[in-house]
Amino acid sequence: MSVLLAKRHVPDLKSLQRTCEVNYMALMKLLPPGGSVGAERSYQVGNGLQFQLTVSEESRFTSQVILAQRNPELPSYLQARIEIRLYHDVRMAEVCAAQQISMLQPRYDYPNKKMHHRDEKEQVNLFLAEWLKFCLKHGTSLINIL
Repeated sequence: MSVLLAKRHVPDLKSLQRTCEVNYMALMKLLPPGGSVGAERSYQVGNGLQFQLTVSEESRFTSQVILAQRNPELPSYLQARIEIRLYHDVRMAEVCAAQQISMLQPRYDYPNKKMHHRDEKEQVNLFLAEWLKFCLKHGTSLINIL
């Protein structure tokens, strides 16, 4: 009887680093001026689709921001929410939490109880890259609150 062993996922660190660098540059264009804790900037994209960037933490070398979808017609669990850590010294932005997943691991064994993909961290960082690209291309800034 042969036993098939699942091949363990090995993260592509160069690709992840490149994605995190691109995300940092895009976020720096979208963040509210000043970037102090509590600062917010909202974007309108299309008809009724709004996103809000909020600076939630600030320290000497890092910041944490929340990118959240704001649509009053949808229940909160259907609205995207991503927490992102900005590393200013290396100019990288990494997703720390997405939806109900916090403390994302670099890889997950598969199958697993919470049904995470093997490369969940890579996927959410790529999703953030696409979302930021979309906001930069189609978004219109609505409000600046400092």
